[in-house]
Amino acid sequence: MKGKVFIVGAGIGGEEFLTVRARDLICTAEVIISDALVDRTLLDLAPPQCNCIIAGKRGGQKSIKQAEINQMLVEYCLQGKQVVRLKSGDPWIFGRSLPEISALQAANCAWEVVAGISSVIAAPMLAGIPLTEVEASSCFAVMTGHDLERLPWEAIAQIPTLVILMGTNNLAGLLAKLEQGKSGDTKIAIVQWCGRPEQQVWTGTLTDIQSKLPEGSLSPSVIIIGEVVKFHEQLSRQYGQSSENFGITVELEKEKLPLQGKRILVTRAATQASQFTDLLTNQGAKVIEMPTLAIVPPSSWEMLDQAIADLANHDWLILTSANAVESFFGRLQQSGKDSRALHSLKVAVVGRKTAEVLANYGITPDLVPADFIADSLIDAFLTGNHVLTGKKLLFPRVQSGGREVLVEQLQQHGAIIESIPAYESGCPEAIDPIALAAIQNQQLDAITFASSKTVKHFCQLLDRVTTIDTWQAWIASVKIASIGPQTSKTCNELLGRVDCEAMEYTLDGLAEAIGKILQET
Repeated sequence: MKGKVFIVGAGIGGEEFLTVRARDLICTAEVIISDALVDRTLLDLAPPQCNCIIAGKRGGQKSIKQAEINQMLVEYCLQGKQVVRLKSGDPWIFGRSLPEISALQAANCAWEVVAGISSVIAAPMLAGIPLTEVEASSCFAVMTGHDLERLPWEAIAQIPTLVILMGTNNLAGLLAKLEQGKSGDTKIAIVQWCGRPEQQVWTGTLTDIQSKLPEGSLSPSVIIIGEVVKFHEQLSRQYGQSSENFGITVELEKEKLPLQGKRILVTRAATQASQFTDLLTNQGAKVIEMPTLAIVPPSSWEMLDQAIADLANHDWLILTSANAVESFFGRLQQSGKDSRALHSLKVAVVGRKTAEVLANYGITPDLVPADFIADSLIDAFLTGNHVLTGKKLLFPRVQSGGREVLVEQLQQHGAIIESIPAYESGCPEAIDPIALAAIQNQQLDAITFASSKTVKHFCQLLDRVTTIDTWQAWIASVKIASIGPQTSKTCNELLGRVDCEAMEYTLDGLAEAIGKILQET
C-alpha cells in the first residue's frame, strides 16, 4: 500500500473544533506526529494500534528538531503508512508546513493539506471581539511577536486592528513598538488558551495592560489590538458571561447541571480514552485531562505467552483492571487464539469498567464482587461457594506488582496463584502543558484520582517542575477526590488530605462524590 502524509489543522481545542475531514483522518491514521499544543484528547480518536508521537515545539522547551520531523514523515510514508501530521490551528498560518512539504516532495511522497480553525480567527470570536466592523475596523493584519525588528511598525500603526500570535513572551517590547505609532489609550485584549476550558481574557490599553496581567507565562495567547476590543465587554454582558468564560459555553435559560462551570482535572492513562471525562462533561464540568500513567508492554512477554499456551491447565482467570483485559486478550490474539480458548476457565473481574471492557471480547464474567475493589474478591469467592483449595488461578497484572493482599488471601484459602506480568504502568516523561497551566494559574475546582499510581505520578510530574511547597500551594484550595480507600490512603500520604471519596468505588460513584462536595462549596 502506498503511504501518504496528511498535514492536518487540529484547530484550537477538542473534537468539537475539528473539521469532519480532520476527524476522519485521525480516526484511521497509522501514525500521528502531533504538535505539543494540540489537545491530547484528539489522540484518543486514533485507532488503538496507531503510533502517536508528540514532536512539536513548545515555548523553548526541549523538542524534536524540524529536520528530524521531516525525516520521520518521509520514512513513515515510504513504509506505506497513512500519516497524520497534526498541527495546532491551521497548517498555513505560522505552522512551519513548507519545510515538511519540501522534504516530502524531494522524496516523492504523496501529501495533502487539511485546513483547520486558526486561533487568529477563533480567539477574537470566542472573546466577543469582531475583527472587522463598519466604523471601527475596515481591515486587520496578522503577525507574530517573535522578531519585532523585522516588522514595519510605522505602516502597522495605520492598520485599525492587529492580531498578534506568540507575542506575550516579549510583551513589553511589543507595546513599546506599538506606542510609537498608536495612542497609549488604544484598546488591547489578550486571550489565553482560546477554546479550552481554561480560556482567560484580559483587556486594557497599551498603557495599562501589563498591570492587569498575572505573573508567569501567558503562552499560548492571542493579542488583539484596536477599537474593536470595546465590543468584548458589550457582548459579554449580552450573554451574561464573565469576560474569562465568554464563548466557551452559553447557557441561556437552561436547567443548571450539577457541575456547571466547575473546572476539574482528571488524571488518567496517557493512551486511553476517558469515559470519565465524558461523564463529567455531561454534568456541565469543564474537564482538563492530565496523563499520569504511561501503559507499556512488560519487559518480556515470555511468562504470559507460556501461560496462554497452558490455559487448559488453569481453573480461573482473574482480571482486576481494563489494562489487564486489553493486554491479555491482545496477547491471546497474537498467539492465534481468541476468546474460545477460555472455554474451560471461569473468569473473575474487579470493577464495572473491567467487566465492560471484557464484554468487548464476548465474555461475561462468572464472578464480580459487589464492592468493585480487589480486596473484596476473596469474599465473593467464599460467599459464592466457589472452591479455592487446589485451584489454579491465572492472574495477569502490572509488572511492578500490586493487589498483594488479594494474592495472599487467595493463597491462604489454598489457591495456586500464577501472577504474570501483562503490562507496565510508568510515569509520563513530562507534564501536559495545558494541565500545568491550569494548576499554576489556580483555575481548578477539583482534581480526581482513580488509582494510587495516578496520585504518585501526579506528584512526581509536579516535582520535576518546581518545589513541593510551591505546587502544594497551587492546589491548596482545590478539592481532592478519590475513587476508593486505597487511593485515599495514597492521597493522604502524598497530598496530606482527601476531600471526598466515592461511596461506590466506580467512576460514576466518583462523579457523584465530586458533585456533592462542589455543590456544598
